[in-house]
Amino acid sequence: MTTTSDAVTDPPAETSPTRAAPRLAHVDALRGFALLGILVVNIGYLASAYHGTGVEDPAFDSPLDEAVRWFVTVFFEAKFFLLFSFLFGYSFTLQLDSAERSGAAFAPRFVRRLAGLFMLGAVHAVLLFPGDILTTYAVLGLVLLAVRRLRPRTAVRTALVLFTVTATAYVLLAFALHAAGGGGADPGAADGAERAAEALRGGPASVIGAHLDQLPGVAVLLVFFQAPAALAAFLLGLAAGRGRVLGDLAAHRRTLVRLQWAGFTVGLLGGLVYAHASLVRPGGAYQVLALGIDVVTAPLLAAAYAATVLRLALGRHGGRTTAVLGPVGSVTLTGYLTQSLVCALLFTGYGAALVGRVSPPGVLAIALALFAAQAVGARWWLRRYRYGPLEWLLRAWTTLTRPPLRRS
Repeated sequence: MTTTSDAVTDPPAETSPTRAAPRLAHVDALRGFALLGILVVNIGYLASAYHGTGVEDPAFDSPLDEAVRWFVTVFFEAKFFLLFSFLFGYSFTLQLDSAERSGAAFAPRFVRRLAGLFMLGAVHAVLLFPGDILTTYAVLGLVLLAVRRLRPRTAVRTALVLFTVTATAYVLLAFALHAAGGGGADPGAADGAERAAEALRGGPASVIGAHLDQLPGVAVLLVFFQAPAALAAFLLGLAAGRGRVLGDLAAHRRTLVRLQWAGFTVGLLGGLVYAHASLVRPGGAYQVLALGIDVVTAPLLAAAYAATVLRLALGRHGGRTTAVLGPVGSVTLTGYLTQSLVCALLFTGYGAALVGRVSPPGVLAIALALFAAQAVGARWWLRRYRYGPLEWLLRAWTTLTRPPLRRS
């Protein structure tokens, strides 16, 4: 589910110690790619009330439907929010350095920024999509602010400890469930999914009520699965930002290649285990064990994706890569919330009420078409304006000023 300069908020330019430097196109491209992955995952939850329940929608059980489910679960689920989180931590260092150079008080402005992010996330969760990640980022951002002076090596070690402890907790829980003989798919999940789908096809009050019913379960997922991993990725981004790793990729080409090898082997194997547990044997000790495996392997696959995009952006086809992904990566907050708005209009009673009525291949096709439209729209917008609409709003709230929107 789901998120820079700060992941899904207004990204500042990459800066040097003495003066502002142009934005890094390859970092914007990486943000854009992360936004695509977030959309492919989130649209599944918006399009089907069965998604994530451990029970497959009986209306869509063809081999092609199954293939698409496996594809999305192996390659996308639980990977792309890590990229967003890494970029949040990375951009945090840019904002901090910029404030130190200008002499501005950083902490009050950053806290205001987090408060604005939390408010947007709360509205998003209630009206459009309960699986919001912005509120989690806002809360964890306070932790990042508190530990902002960590040395890069300490930040990396702390991140590894977070991943390890979280994975160990899942493994121990899996053994406890196995020993107790508990677990298994919820026999009432199908009925619950049908009731949820009917509520989501109703009017606005019915849709909001369905979202509120889902929030407690989503909160458990966020607190015990996404939040520790997101915080660990924040810290990795913090360390990378301190070392300006994304500003000098030429010095790290071998590291990028190693990340690809590790991610597309170990990371992909972990994704296969996670998908098998989620789609074939959900709800029991095996799925909990698979979650623990995913905690330590998903970051490797996410890193392999990042390394691939960065190498493409710096290679022969770099101009084309950054032209497609870069603009939408510059307006990720607007892009993220626009995705939820469009999907809500398509799948809930706000609009066409298509929840449960589109097959997995159709849902994937909608996601790709929507992202393509966003890429074109973002490019058009940024030729005329400095920020995305919501990026401008958040910047105005953060600085308590009225930033210029139109380009000169």
